[in-house]
Amino acid sequence: MLDHDHIREMLTHRLAELRAQVANIETDLQQPLDDDFAEQAIDRADDEALDAVEQSALAEIELITRALGRLETGTYGTCTACGGAIAPKRLEAMPAAGLCIRCAH
Repeated sequence: MLDHDHIREMLTHRLAELRAQVANIETDLQQPLDDDFAEQAIDRADDEALDAVEQSALAEIELITRALGRLETGTYGTCTACGGAIAPKRLEAMPAAGLCIRCAH
């Protein structure tokens, strides 16, 4: 049996971490460019990498938000595609999983 309170706490903590990460990235991306063109090229490459990290964090935020919603509605652990149970081992590995292993492939 899964401890939903522990899962909620874990997901909430991870959500806060991700939101802070996104806020830091946004701050970094808003920094003015250097006057040196070579530095600008480096900054733009760094910005592209930061943007990729931000997109990944935003996607994880969405997954966690949905998982927290399923915890609230009592549907956590139920596959959102087929309605079957998500294996506890899968939820241990990926607490925000909304799909059973069969539907995830």
